[in-house]
Amino acid sequence: MTDRIELVGLRARGFHGVLEHERRDGQDFVVDVGLDVDTEAAAASDDLAQTIDYGTLAESIAAVVVGEPVDLIETLAQRIADVCLHDPRVRAVDVAVHKPSAPVTVPVEDVVVRIRRTAG
Repeated sequence: MTDRIELVGLRARGFHGVLEHERRDGQDFVVDVGLDVDTEAAAASDDLAQTIDYGTLAESIAAVVVGEPVDLIETLAQRIADVCLHDPRVRAVDVAVHKPSAPVTVPVEDVVVRIRRTAG
């Protein structure tokens, strides 16, 4: 049995992109993550130590977004997945990185890269 913990709409300002103005000016990125975990022990014990502390996880993800710039949001998504999979209780993670202000020449509401990574 696998349960799921999700963080949806985490927003942080980063300086990612291949264009000079993206690196200079930055832009907001929005991140969604879904963790496949077993929450049964936490539910039975009512103990935060038995599950993923999503507040701490959110801070770690935000630190990646505001941290070292990368060219591709694919790379950013992988770095976020790596942070999530650092906890051995996480069996798999789905990461979506939204770049709503992506510099494209036609109107788009959002650009999103979605990845799924598994532990091990």
